Amino acid sequence: MRYQPPLEIMATLASSASKLDASVIWLHGLGADGYDFEPIVRQLLQHLPFASIRFILPHAPQRAVTRNHGYLMPAWYDVYGITPIRQEDETGILASEAYINTLIQKEIDRGIACERIVLAGFSQGGAIALHTALRYPNKLAGVLALSTYLPLHAQFLSKAHQANAHTPILMAHGVFDEVITMEMAKTSHHLLHSCQYRVSWYEYNMAHSVCVEEIMDIQHFLQQVLS
Repeated sequence: MRYQPPLEIMATLASSASKLDASVIWLHGLGADGYDFEPIVRQLLQHLPFASIRFILPHAPQRAVTRNHGYLMPAWYDVYGITPIRQEDETGILASEAYINTLIQKEIDRGIACERIVLAGFSQGGAIALHTALRYPNKLAGVLALSTYLPLHAQFLSKAHQANAHTPILMAHGVFDEVITMEMAKTSHHLLHSCQYRVSWYEYNMAHSVCVEEIMDIQHFLQQVLS
């Protein structure tokens, strides 16, 4: 798979790399690209009380998506059918996990402590963020899982790493979401809750989208885990 260089955004005051001490790696959803969440990231940077964060917005590679009649589009993994999910693209999920791990390592190499890195994502990107964070062998700052679910449930207990067993997780979902249903998201939430993960659950009166109230909750979460 070919990956384009990620979009990087930081506050003007943090234009010097020496002033940066935290990173947020934010993954877009199916069919989008890293620019999809650029307006929200810029809005967050205007309101966060500190300007020391680098936002990394990667672009998923082009792949044929079975559910969409094999059309090529940006995707973190293949999707085979409608919910409930009965078949998952484990190969694609693990390949995306490996790529996100390289982005985490790049931030570490640039001087950001691992426990100052947040993984975030929406929809399919949120699934990869949640999956990758809970398997990652070193402590991360937190996880933003927006309108999403945890893939590969059957492997979770054997593959999850203890390093992030207590990492704060925000799961947010629209009650009218028909792409990733509320039932599907809650199944993942209940699994994590039963395993004693620190999950904050939020519901909003929206479909498969992002709303103003949710952005405010994201801002609060980032303040908590990075300030």
